[in-house]
Amino acid sequence: MTAENVVFGTGPLGLAVARSLVSSGKAVRLVNRSGEAPAAPTGAEVFAADASDPTTARRACDGASVVFHCATHSYGQWDKALPPIMNGIIEGAAAAGARIVYGDNLYGYGPVDGPLREDLPYRPVGPNTKTRAEVATTLMDGHASGKVRATIGRGSDFYGPHALQSKAGDGIFARALAGKPAQVLGNPDVPHTLTFIDDFGSALVTLSQHDEALGEVWHVPNAEAVTMRSFIEMVFQELGQPARLEGVPTLVINGLALFVPAMAAIKETMYQSQRPWLVDHSKYVRAFGGHPTPYKTAISQTIAWFRTA
Repeated sequence: MTAENVVFGTGPLGLAVARSLVSSGKAVRLVNRSGEAPAAPTGAEVFAADASDPTTARRACDGASVVFHCATHSYGQWDKALPPIMNGIIEGAAAAGARIVYGDNLYGYGPVDGPLREDLPYRPVGPNTKTRAEVATTLMDGHASGKVRATIGRGSDFYGPHALQSKAGDGIFARALAGKPAQVLGNPDVPHTLTFIDDFGSALVTLSQHDEALGEVWHVPNAEAVTMRSFIEMVFQELGQPARLEGVPTLVINGLALFVPAMAAIKETMYQSQRPWLVDHSKYVRAFGGHPTPYKTAISQTIAWFRTA
C-alpha cells in the first residue's frame, strides 16, 4: 500500500492525526514497533518499524510526502529515547523527500511568567525539558540546513480519546466515571490551557498542507483557559454528578521522585500546575484560522470514549 501520509506513533496524538487524515480520504500509514494498532482508523495501514533505527525508518517513510512525528517513549526515559527517534525520523523523511510535521509539547520553554508564545527562548530545568528543547532544535537545524523541510505544532496538556496518561486523562475521566474524586496536580484554582486531542491532530494536518508553516513553530488552537477545578466541574456536570476532586500531595510526588523516574519527570514540571499556564495561539489563528472544540462537546466525546475503553 502506498501512503503519502506516514504517522510515527500510535498514541493519542498519532491516532488523532490518522483519524483526521482518514476522514478526508487520505491514505495513511501508521508506524510503531509492533506493527499492531487495534485502535487505528479503518483503512489505515499499520507498519512495524523502530523509529530510532534510520534503516527501518527509511522503509517506513517510503513513498511519503508528509511524515508526522507523533512518537514518544516512557515518560522517565525521554533523555535517552527521544533524540534517536528524532534522528531516525529525520533520516527517513529526508530519504523520501517528505516534509516533517512534529507534534510537540511546551516543556522546552521551562517556567514562564505570562502567556506562552512561539518566540520564547528555551529555558529547560531538568532532563525532560532539556530533551524536548534539544530535539526541537535538532529538527529546526535540519530544516535550516536544507536536509529536511519541517514544522512544529505544539499543544498543551491534552485530553480526549485514548489520552490516558495526562493531567486531564484517566485521573479525571476514568475516576469520575468510577464514582471517585478526580485527581489534580498542583493548584486547581489557577487558569490552565488544555488541548483537545482531536483539535491537536487536525491542526497538525493543517500545518502539513501549507508551505508557509515550514521552518516555524506554531501553538495549536485551544479553548479558552479555565482552572482545573472548573474543568473538573464540567466533567462531573456532564455526568450529572456533584463535582469531587482531591489533590496529589507534593510530599508524595517528591518522595516517589527519588525512586521512580516517571515521578521525577512529573516533579520537574510541577511549575506548570502551580502558576497560570496560558498558551497564546494567535499566530496560528492569524495564519490558518482556528475553531477549537468547545469544552462541552469535547468533554462529552471524551466521556463517551472512556465509557467504551
